[in-house]
Amino acid sequence: MKHLILFFVAILLFSCQKQTATPADYGNPPAQGFNESRSDDKAIALADDVMETMGGRRAWDNTRYIKWTFFGNRTHTWDKQGQRNRIDIPKDSLTIVHNLTDQTGHIYKNGAEITDTSQLPLSIADAHAMWINDSYWLVMPFKLKDSGVTLTYTGRDTTVDGRNAEVVSLVFDNVGVTPQNKYLVYVDDASGLVSQWDYYPNATDSLPAFQSPWPEYKQYGEILLSGGAIRGMRMTDIEVMDDVPANTFLDL
Repeated sequence: MKHLILFFVAILLFSCQKQTATPADYGNPPAQGFNESRSDDKAIALADDVMETMGGRRAWDNTRYIKWTFFGNRTHTWDKQGQRNRIDIPKDSLTIVHNLTDQTGHIYKNGAEITDTSQLPLSIADAHAMWINDSYWLVMPFKLKDSGVTLTYTGRDTTVDGRNAEVVSLVFDNVGVTPQNKYLVYVDDASGLVSQWDYYPNATDSLPAFQSPWPEYKQYGEILLSGGAIRGMRMTDIEVMDDVPANTFLDL
């Protein structure tokens, strides 16, 4: 799956702290570094509407732990507020725990930490790139106003399954592992949810590398997430939790 790490990643910053604003004041403030001056009002308004439909910014900020299995290959347990992540890769008997802020961490095989760096099967930087990629496939609709993002309304279109939608372009400025990428995000007229994304390896590309639906939203905690079939692959074992076992993040 390493090609996915290089191919479908976007943004590093995630909101991570609880807020105390009233519902009237809470809104959907952009992350520091969001390119508001180059984004247009229509695109920003659609991003705000998507956030509200997904459960609202308060619910997103208050979400603590998210767990999911990425395309049957590896399971993440993400401490969203504490900015820690655990990756379990059963086929390799590996567990990685890493800090998302300073990219420190530990790698374990069969429960024993690998301390000899020459024996490491991958680096903490590799694990961090996995998290960037794999989490974006799950929570992208919450990240439309992230750091480095410019949003542009491109007009109306229909999805590959014939749904009417408003379309917003996302391009990136010096963030993530592949900042040259571009996405078109389709906001469904009927549901107000993201119903499709188109991926362009380079912002200047005229045709997308793929077009993929975002189906089968379900309620997890206070937010909606889609784990449905994406290019024939699925996110499974999705959970949103307030607590996890004490040893989840081991010594991190």
